[in-house]
Amino acid sequence: MRFMGKSKKKKPAGNTIALNKKSRHDYSLEDRFEAGLVLEGWEVKSMRAGHVQLKDSYIMFFKGEPYLVGCHITPLQTASTHINPNPLRERKLLLHHNELDKLKIAVERKGYSIVPTAMYWIRGRAKLEIALAKGKQQHDKRAAEKGRDWAREKSRLMKH
Repeated sequence: MRFMGKSKKKKPAGNTIALNKKSRHDYSLEDRFEAGLVLEGWEVKSMRAGHVQLKDSYIMFFKGEPYLVGCHITPLQTASTHINPNPLRERKLLLHHNELDKLKIAVERKGYSIVPTAMYWIRGRAKLEIALAKGKQQHDKRAAEKGRDWAREKSRLMKH
């Protein structure tokens, strides 16, 4: 008989393509949204192979529409010969109008940035989690690091 208890740590879902861990360090994240992506065929194949990097990417508005800028999708060697893949092209995001309005207002009036935090699959479609973010100062980063260290130390003390 096999024990079917809950594990302490959740394993990352198999549908995750890429995470932007640096965004949690550099920004204080507030509202999160889920956006669809307009992709080409070679990009989907590369994403399935895990060739995506979100580290230096961000969201910009061109003519009132959001685009993912700076996301690097490395083309596969087996990509078709009749296309010229651009790994750093801007990719259009698909959002509802009310979400778009919230994001535009926050970026223009309140001084927020929009950063991608994760990319994952839902029912065979690539989705991008984006977040409204305020930039952290250096002393804020240090304070957050001290808080994490203290929480880790506290849990160690509680064990013993």
